Amino acid sequence: MRKKLFLSTIIIALITVTLSMLAVEFVFQQQFSNYLTTTNEKTIEQLPSRLSALYLSKGSWDSASLEEISNTLPAGTTVTLTDPNGRLIATLNDSMDSMMQGQGSAAGMMGMMGTIGSSGIMSWKTKTLTVSGANGVIATALVRYPSTAQILNPQDVLFQSSVFRSLLFAGGLALLLGMILSYYTSRHLVAPLLSLTRAAERIGQGYLKERVSTRSRDEVGQLANAFNSMADNLERQETLRKQFTADIAHELRTPLTSIKSFIEAFQDNVLPASQENLSSIHEEIDRLVDLSSDLKDLNVAEMGTLIPIFEPVDLDHLLEKVINSLYPLIQEKQLTLYWNASPEPATISGDGRLLTRLFYNLIHNAYRYSNDSGKVIVRLTSTPDSAVIAIKNTGPGIPEKDLPYIFERFYRADKSRTRETGGTGIGLALVQQITNLHKGTITVHSNVGQETEFIVQLPKEIKVVED
Repeated sequence: MRKKLFLSTIIIALITVTLSMLAVEFVFQQQFSNYLTTTNEKTIEQLPSRLSALYLSKGSWDSASLEEISNTLPAGTTVTLTDPNGRLIATLNDSMDSMMQGQGSAAGMMGMMGTIGSSGIMSWKTKTLTVSGANGVIATALVRYPSTAQILNPQDVLFQSSVFRSLLFAGGLALLLGMILSYYTSRHLVAPLLSLTRAAERIGQGYLKERVSTRSRDEVGQLANAFNSMADNLERQETLRKQFTADIAHELRTPLTSIKSFIEAFQDNVLPASQENLSSIHEEIDRLVDLSSDLKDLNVAEMGTLIPIFEPVDLDHLLEKVINSLYPLIQEKQLTLYWNASPEPATISGDGRLLTRLFYNLIHNAYRYSNDSGKVIVRLTSTPDSAVIAIKNTGPGIPEKDLPYIFERFYRADKSRTRETGGTGIGLALVQQITNLHKGTITVHSNVGQETEFIVQLPKEIKVVED
């Protein structure tokens, strides 16, 4: 890419310099030719006064003086000078042949530059001028000269050659500078891309800590920032994947180890296969079933394949059912339950099974993390467009630094909590997924050592987009 960029820049610079030189040459030729034509016209217009002054100063037509005037005529001009009776006095000219013969080295320069030669003089003009003296007309001058001036004067050719040499030097210098700038520009542009390529290859090989430095704010810098953000997300996802694997292994190992221990104790006659011991095994199996069910539902929700069945749901009735199912546990812990139903109808469009799972997890969490003899408050508020459910409990609370992560799988704010006190660690992740499926929002506020409140807001109507 670097070679292609360098060559394309050089070609563009070369074409630009060439076209610029041709354009300048064309304009210069045209303008300089017009300048010479105008100058020749003025010289010819001044010819009668010069001839009259010569005749008056000499008293006659002096040959040497006429020769001097002849040498100052424009190139290719012929003047036929006659007296009032029509007799020839002299013929003055500055022919192109004599000019060519007298140019010497300048003619070589003219040939090299291609300023004269093949084109020749295409058209002529004639003028008849009257030369006046003290006693009237003393002569008539018939002037024949080129209609368009050619650059035949050696000084003009040298001037034109100097201009073109300067133009050629400037063009070459511009091309050289363009090559240097193109080299450094291509290197500056390609180097970050090569760095990105190497970093991408490293990440592809599993080195997820690879990053690229961002030295600019242009498009390449934005690409580098986007690459680094992608690498950060990949590293975070890999960390979560490893953490998930470790957590799920731990969650499975604990009940399986407990079941295995009971069975081995039964086989060795260390423990009797009593109803109490069998109930302990049954509880561990129930936990495994709950864990697998939660994982399945969470995985299906995160993959987007969990399709809710929307129908009218009376939240008052649904929350009462959930509270009644958990009431024995709440009583066992000697908690005070406050249930504030909505005075207005709170019917929304939702999936009753998923909403039951959502509020069961939240109220069960409130029960689990409440202090003994504490309080659990469930409040339902209905607005014209939505229903707001607030679930508060008194207890240890959640540290502020942990609040952004509580909806991640297997995350526990208190790392010392056991499965009995901390659950499987995926209940809140499932709560968030169900809330998202219902186009709602969930927020949490907590004061450490005092209370924690979850607030769920669900729209009453959900627009289902059909494919």
